[in-house]
This record gives sequence, C-alpha cells and structure tokens, in this order.
Amino acid sequence: MHKLLAWGAPEYMLTRQQWVPRDMKEVFPFFEDPNNLPRITPDWLSFEILTVEPNEIREGTLIAYRLRWYGIPYFWRTLITDWSPDKSFVDTQLNGPYILWHHTHTFESANGGVLLNDCVRYRLPFGPFGAFLHRLLIRKQLQEIFDYRVQQISKIFSGGQVYLKPNVKG
Repeated sequence: MHKLLAWGAPEYMLTRQQWVPRDMKEVFPFFEDPNNLPRITPDWLSFEILTVEPNEIREGTLIAYRLRWYGIPYFWRTLITDWSPDKSFVDTQLNGPYILWHHTHTFESANGGVLLNDCVRYRLPFGPFGAFLHRLLIRKQLQEIFDYRVQQISKIFSGGQVYLKPNVKG
C-alpha cells in the first residue's frame, strides 16, 4: 500500500496474554504450523491460506492468505521477519489491508505451562478516515478476532478453560 495513504494515520497496538497448561514442546509446534491458523481464526473472515514458501515456518518464510471482510475479498501476504524456536517469531505484512502490521508472538515457560503473548502494532490507510473507521469498527473487530483466538487456544490446550496468567482463571 502506498505510503501517502498513511498520512495522518496513527499507530495502534493490540496485546493479548494467555497461559496454557502444556509443555513448550507441544505448544510452539502448533503455532509454527501455518495450517493451524484457520483453526484459531473466526469463520466469518473466510480465512484461507494460499501459499507458504518454503513449506515450513522460519525467518524469510512468505505466507499468502485470502480473507473476506464484509464480503470484500482481501489478499494478504506476510513475511516471517524474526524466528527464534520456542521463544518468538514475528510476522510482518508485505501486502494487505494495513499500512503497518507487525505481529510479535512470544512464548515463555511459566509455572509448568507456556505463557503466550501477542503484540500487534498496526496502522490503517486513509489517515483521518482510517482513524474514524478504527474507532467505529476496526478496533472492536480486531479485539473480537484475538478474543476468539484466546477461546480457541484454550479449547485446544486447556479443555476450554481460559487462563490469562499462570494458574489464574480468566
């Protein structure tokens, strides 16, 4: 997306933290498999992975997706810009609906489980109009998407019990 579309667009941040009562050897492989991403993405986005090149996640991996937002198809391409097995990875949007999308995933052993942290820095196009849409709609939808992820991850790793901190019910 052209940088002029970013004029006047603030940067936003979304964070989520979740603890799962599982071993890192089980948790990290789930997140390094891009085929699991549709499992933790709401159905209403019609999320579909188109390509993963090369066919494993590591620094330099390119992933192409297709999704729909209010019926409008979007193609999204991300690059894994940082990769540290069992610790962290970063995906950055190359092409897609945002001016900036920088998603840092961190994994930390804690109290016999794994503390998952997501930190997304993002900017919308269209300056003040994008900021208006953010207040009106986009912030809430991104929060819903990441809240859905928390719910799905808890179903996969902790029998549906959500822990926002080690051994603390959410």
